[in-house]
Amino acid sequence: MRHLSITLSLVALLQNLPAIAQTQGPGTTSEVPSDSIQQVVSAKWMTNFADGQFYPERLVSRAELAAIMVKAFRLDKRQEVNKENLAIPDVPRSYWAFNDIQTVLKTDIMKGYRGNQFFPNQKVTKAEALAIFAQAYGVFQFPDNAVDEILAAYPDEKSIPSWARKAIATVATEGFLNTDAQNNISPLRPVTRGDMAYVLSRYLQRQKQQPETPEVPIIPNSQPSP
Repeated sequence: MRHLSITLSLVALLQNLPAIAQTQGPGTTSEVPSDSIQQVVSAKWMTNFADGQFYPERLVSRAELAAIMVKAFRLDKRQEVNKENLAIPDVPRSYWAFNDIQTVLKTDIMKGYRGNQFFPNQKVTKAEALAIFAQAYGVFQFPDNAVDEILAAYPDEKSIPSWARKAIATVATEGFLNTDAQNNISPLRPVTRGDMAYVLSRYLQRQKQQPETPEVPIIPNSQPSP
């Protein structure tokens, strides 16, 4: 009987290995360049932990993502933040990310759940994180056939939820998307701090590449334009 019970336990363990591997999603992502992390830390969009480490493999909660979005897109400067605060039962005023969560909700960058719950500690999937990033950045209004064409380059594109396809196509088109060695997006796995550092660093580089508005030279004694 003991031999039988051990055998059954091993069978059960082997049967569960795919599910266990799936929950260890962070290990499936491509390695994030260290310069991406340095850039976002220097920009103060993300921070190291108290021990000075960044821990790119750690997962991102909804509250953490809200704080990142506010910093990266300066959402606290938008006019909508002047609205009256929302009643969020699971985010009291004493919560560390209270102001950031209020800001992302007022600006419609993130949404709450039924009963005005926010679930601040809930982990975010990569599809959710990219969709929220694209919402702040500006989702391109591609036609459906263009979205399908853009995403066809990724082997796992069929696993992208329908509500996130246009947003992820936007991120991909802009060159912000990180994939694994097989060019998979892995949209359903939890997003990591490294994932966010990569996306934000590419966005930061894009901002730096924007040309400054040229100054119009003043020509003395010139005739006024008609």
